[in-house]
Amino acid sequence: MPLRIETFSNVTGGSSFFKAVGHPLAAPKAAILMARLASYGPVAIYDPLGLLSGLAEFYDLSAIPVAGVYVQNVELVGTEIFGHAARAVTELPDSGARTVFVVAFDSQRCEGHIAHLIPKDAGVVSLDAMRVPEDMLNDPAHYLSKFNWATNFAWFRDEAGQHTRIVSANYWPRYGAKGTRLWACLFDGNGRPIAEWTEAMPPSDGTVVIDSRQVRERLGLDDFCGTLFLHVIGAAGHDVVKYALDTYGDDDTVLSCTHDANAWPAERYAGLPAPREDERVSLWIQNSHPTPIPAGAVGLNLMGSDDIRALDREIAPFATLALDTRELFPDARWPLQFEIQAGKHFVRPRYEVVAENGRRRVAHANVERTDLKPDPRLPRLTGGPIGKGHILPAPLLPMERWRTILLPTPMSTAQTELPVKAVVYDRNGAALAEHRFGNLKRSDSVALDVTGLVAGAAVPDGWGHVELVYDFEAGTVADGWLHALVRYEDVNTGHVAETSFGSHIFNTAMVYRDEPQSYHGRPPGLSTRLFLRLGAAPWDTLCHLVYPASTPWHATSDTSLVLTRRDGVEIARRKVAIPCGGSLYWRSSEMFTEAERTAAGEHGYALIRDTTCRLFGYHGCLHGDSAFSLDHMFGF
Repeated sequence: MPLRIETFSNVTGGSSFFKAVGHPLAAPKAAILMARLASYGPVAIYDPLGLLSGLAEFYDLSAIPVAGVYVQNVELVGTEIFGHAARAVTELPDSGARTVFVVAFDSQRCEGHIAHLIPKDAGVVSLDAMRVPEDMLNDPAHYLSKFNWATNFAWFRDEAGQHTRIVSANYWPRYGAKGTRLWACLFDGNGRPIAEWTEAMPPSDGTVVIDSRQVRERLGLDDFCGTLFLHVIGAAGHDVVKYALDTYGDDDTVLSCTHDANAWPAERYAGLPAPREDERVSLWIQNSHPTPIPAGAVGLNLMGSDDIRALDREIAPFATLALDTRELFPDARWPLQFEIQAGKHFVRPRYEVVAENGRRRVAHANVERTDLKPDPRLPRLTGGPIGKGHILPAPLLPMERWRTILLPTPMSTAQTELPVKAVVYDRNGAALAEHRFGNLKRSDSVALDVTGLVAGAAVPDGWGHVELVYDFEAGTVADGWLHALVRYEDVNTGHVAETSFGSHIFNTAMVYRDEPQSYHGRPPGLSTRLFLRLGAAPWDTLCHLVYPASTPWHATSDTSLVLTRRDGVEIARRKVAIPCGGSLYWRSSEMFTEAERTAAGEHGYALIRDTTCRLFGYHGCLHGDSAFSLDHMFGF
């Protein structure tokens, strides 16, 4: 059964309450609070804000001798809360309570409302007993302010010659933040905290780098594979901690990249591929809460099937577990795909693919929406006011080295069918080929060899991009949440990378719902600010920028590629013009001179900036001709 907690709303954004009560520094204080309540009963529980049920999902309240549950809202009187019929708080004087537990942070106001109702000699406690240190709060007077809880989780490993590296930027000063700091807590695979530290953030737009080898050496740690919890203190503008995550090894069999975990645990995820015959696919489950995941609470099913097979093991608080998909579905093979029944127990998970030749890659599943319904207006608007409408763009990498494969992935429980087509474009935006999937059933898993689709065609420079769009001639059921997994295979080495993302409406003056999406502020989002982390030696960096347009837009982009030092200082700038509907594939070693890259120094990065249009970008690292990585970029 899913946890009964609010984590994210597409209307109001992320919830802060579950972050506050589930924070690693709050959990030990919660244990003390619960012990105190168990010892000083009977306890009258006053729940003015409706938070008691969510608290009970994280902590065992069964030892508390409850004298009654009291509410402020008249309409809630008599309803069942935590197994008790709710009473009016005006009845509190007759409770016989020795302790009154106010289920609220910043509880002084709530306590003031009922000061005259508290039984004589009764003590009062509240959730304020669980507060993290005050110097970690950007807004101490409003404890649940979202900017107090700019947190995220990272999958973090350093063992057996395999390492991880997190790279981000201090983008919060751009929105007025001052004195930002980073608090990190590293949990091992069993959920045991093995290290924590706080460090100052770099100047505005400076680079943040956490390398597992350096952490291990600095702190004298043994092998670990678990969760790194990140909390940016002093955030403003964004309550989302974004980052790129590289995985690399002592040899070239391990090289891949993915990105941030999406800090709000969801009920379901999708886009998890089944293995090929020569592969094993492991889902990395990171318990994101201070309470165990019960045996049977999470599981997998093949997309479109009701046969849900549950994991039969408990996962400890903040622990990490690798679930081999063959354990539950021994016969499922690519291009079949799984739906993940997560029950809000963990953030967007990574998965790792290990081939028989020893090569590894890590990618992520995506949040499957449970709140969507088909939008009957989309078929009427597409081809009209919003032109192409929703576009999912992905690179067609240089075909002499890479094979590009696209797999549509249902990403909403409302998607019983998926009418889609793929259109391939050259770098100038000219259409090369089209593949109509038809009206896919939810259970259909059809992978398209994009490279094969344009084999024999004249493709300038051998690269371009592919767009997955709705095909309303094939069907009319659509909700705007169109996703796909795109796989890239090195035809020489067999090394593989894959990435997945969803569609958006791009580069049109018209607005429909929350599209064209804006990173900050109201739509339309018609500008670009993308972060391109640069690979550390001996890696080169690749970048593929796509200029998708739902309606005709500027003939070319006016894009700046800004090589930036780790402290945010600009070193060099290049201007490029990408044709509307086209793309640009480039490498940092070819775009910037060796002297410029040297001046940028270790952990420099490139800022992709355009004020005229919205670009969509993909990045990766190249280890010569032996290995590569690829994922989509993040913006801020």
